[in-house]
Amino acid sequence: MTDTKTPHILLVDDDRLVLATLASSVARAGYAVSSAKSAEEAEDMLAGGYRPDLVMLDVRMPGQSGLYLAQRLRELDHIPFLMLSAYGDEQTVQQAIEQGALAFLVKPVDEAQLIPAIEAALARANELNQLRATRKHLQDALDGERNINVAVGITMMQYRLARQPAFEQLRRTARSRSMRLADLAVQVVASCELMAAG
Repeated sequence: MTDTKTPHILLVDDDRLVLATLASSVARAGYAVSSAKSAEEAEDMLAGGYRPDLVMLDVRMPGQSGLYLAQRLRELDHIPFLMLSAYGDEQTVQQAIEQGALAFLVKPVDEAQLIPAIEAALARANELNQLRATRKHLQDALDGERNINVAVGITMMQYRLARQPAFEQLRRTARSRSMRLADLAVQVVASCELMAAG
């Protein structure tokens, strides 16, 4: 692993022997490991601010199931996970996929199968994070562009200007206040909305 930050894996399984075996294999591969014996224990750890890079969880456990925890992980910062089960039936696999599992491993899992699955899941999680960041950046850019267009329209009406002179006036104002044009546009739109509401 070339990354300077050691990926942290959270293992969630109610079977102590499985947990110990997995923890040993994962640690031997150079990952940092934490474990929880139930979905509830894992949720408590997450509620305390713990954010693993990947969660490996058993599908069927007493109390809350792994599928329930999978849904919580997705809602909470898009924490990536892969699922383990003694059952490889189509319905269980389908449910895991629907919850967003990056992999599905049937127990008992051997180390030769486990480590490549973790590496692939971490790589895929990284790709998904980059896609989310790109999408957010594009959305911010679109929102900024929309606000600028609305602010130009407001300036055109306010000062009875054509589009280009209104845009130039906004740009000059932003420069004189040492602001980004998009930030000034947000202020112009907000103040216009306030006046309309009043």
